[in-house]
Amino acid sequence: MSNITAADVAKLRKQSGAGMMDCKTALQEADGDFEKAFEILRKKGAKVAAKRADKEATEGYVIAKTTDDKQYGAVLMVNCETDFVGKSEDFVNFVKSLADLAVANRPATIEEMKGYNLGNITVEQALNELVGKTGEKIEFDSFAAISAPKVYGYNHLGNKIGTLVGLSKDAADVDIKGHDVAMQIAAMNPIAIDKSNVPQDVVEKELEIGKELARQEGKPEAMLEKIAQGRLSKFFKENTLLNQEFIKENKLSINDYLKATDKDLTVTNFYRFALGSKF
Repeated sequence: MSNITAADVAKLRKQSGAGMMDCKTALQEADGDFEKAFEILRKKGAKVAAKRADKEATEGYVIAKTTDDKQYGAVLMVNCETDFVGKSEDFVNFVKSLADLAVANRPATIEEMKGYNLGNITVEQALNELVGKTGEKIEFDSFAAISAPKVYGYNHLGNKIGTLVGLSKDAADVDIKGHDVAMQIAAMNPIAIDKSNVPQDVVEKELEIGKELARQEGKPEAMLEKIAQGRLSKFFKENTLLNQEFIKENKLSINDYLKATDKDLTVTNFYRFALGSKF
């Protein structure tokens, strides 16, 4: 067996970020071969990931980023178990590097994203190394991208919420509008762009709730449908992006705010990721 020195252990620790004892053990198993020891540490990370699969990972970091031309944007969330790890330099830098990788390569899906290399290893290998270093369950399964004439991202509350929105065209003051709409999505959490985009099962559920509430209030049975439709209209106004009151000027809807710049300017798509939820 090779003689493992303190300098060898320190060197591997610097390269891998793993703990001193883990590095010493890996070097001993690898008979002093740094490359093999590094691979042992990676495999250990994968084992830690599997071991902690039943743990809750509700902390982490959310980031939205766009290309310089603002025609592509990505929003992603990486989760971990504790706020301590979620705020750590290694974790934050890892998530930021994923965002850089996304805007540089413009992947359409998370599967495509995971296939890229981050340095000289894959995204999945880099994640497993981080698992091994932190000892926590870490998940990267929240990723979305938008390609549109204009795309805007917004990061809110210490990167606990990130939003991404696509606009239908370039127009006067579009950068201001895009930023404001991305902020609106973060603050008001709409469920759809417009009422026509709300799933039918949600509509039916809201109608049924509206009828039941009216029934409990003692309203005549013949009036229930009309009352429920009125409550549904309020639901659309509060929960669909284009119909929501603009948070900076509540006399305007988001639709009014966009049309004031250009009658054809509208939202093509949006995403909102928040710690503890994908929406």
